[in-house]
Amino acid sequence: MIRIVEYRPDWPDEYRALAERLRAVTPPGAQLHHIGSTSVPQLAAKDVIDLQMTVGSLDEVDGAALAGIGFVERPGLSDHAPPGAPLPSGELAKRFFRGGPRAANLHVREQGRFNQRYALLCRDYLRAQPEAAEAYALIKRRLADRFPKDEDAYYDIKDPVFDILMASANLWARATGWRLPPGD
Repeated sequence: MIRIVEYRPDWPDEYRALAERLRAVTPPGAQLHHIGSTSVPQLAAKDVIDLQMTVGSLDEVDGAALAGIGFVERPGLSDHAPPGAPLPSGELAKRFFRGGPRAANLHVREQGRFNQRYALLCRDYLRAQPEAAEAYALIKRRLADRFPKDEDAYYDIKDPVFDILMASANLWARATGWRLPPGD
């Protein structure tokens, strides 16, 4: 069931607790970031903490070690390409895990790939642009109201809307000199 809730101030602490558990099984040099809507202050979201683990290669990740701390892999997933952006599959490849001691999604992406940058730029843009975050929250609420039990329909509409938002985020990144941040 898709349910959007008001921002919870404890989400950053919950991210830090999850990140601490993950650090014990991350490959050397991996970075962890709090991404997604729960990482943006005051943004309504699904009550699921999204984390991004950035690695040099997806093969570095020990799925069994992650399963040992409660993160179960959902194989075969990749990120979508925005319309008009023909990208090689490697730019969208990821490993995806669900679980943890509380509802969480772990997106493992390779350093320097399109999808690794996209998640971080999205987060930082919405943090810097509260009006955009508020409009995004309204879209999510309306989609969740219309499609509470249909994740495919929810994401079929949300993803292209988000791609429009990201066009502005890219302009903002160029105007501000935004760079990929170090791990959280």
